[in-house]
Amino acid sequence: MTDIEKITILIADDHSLVREGIRKILELEPDLQVVGEAATGQEAIEMTRRYQPQVIIMDINMPGLNGIEATKVIRQEWPQIAILALTIHDDEEYIIELLRSGVSGYVLKDISAEELVQAVYQVARGARVIHPGVAQKVIGCIQKQKPFTPAPVSIPLTAREREILIHVSLGKSNREIARELFISEKTVKNHLTHIFHKIGVSDRTQAALYALKHGLNDAKLE
Repeated sequence: MTDIEKITILIADDHSLVREGIRKILELEPDLQVVGEAATGQEAIEMTRRYQPQVIIMDINMPGLNGIEATKVIRQEWPQIAILALTIHDDEEYIIELLRSGVSGYVLKDISAEELVQAVYQVARGARVIHPGVAQKVIGCIQKQKPFTPAPVSIPLTAREREILIHVSLGKSNREIARELFISEKTVKNHLTHIFHKIGVSDRTQAALYALKHGLNDAKLE
């Protein structure tokens, strides 16, 4: 793959050691190219203007303009750029504010190198990535909203697909679902592939959030 075809990335974090570590992880991937590093939110905006990266890995706490404020500016000027929040914070306040600001993903700094690389690929493809621990807090926030009226499910799912999606929203593994429905794990995986495609998600966390949003988690299992 040529440099032109590589996914270009800007790293924004006020700790040079963190930036260096992220750069080394990403540069092991032949399809990824780090084009710049920023230590402040303002630098992130300036470097975005200069390099027009496809993905920005954004920390929250940076001196001066923080990551949330920088994200809002960048999303307004360059909506096509995917922003992946990489932070130690899992407070509801930060999560909701960043999601509202338009980030494509929210992951915590305790993820593995492989998970970080996969998150970059996913947001670059237009998918949303939410750390499992963060997803649970998002679900909690949604459930606290009053009144809550589930939106109707407009995308057609078969009865079996809905059943499997409900089990996924309850946090069950493929093995557990297969055992409860008396089908093979391979069949569960095949159903999940079709479900993800139909509802436009790329992983179990997003599928669980979809189920909650559309009230499927409140449906009764036969």
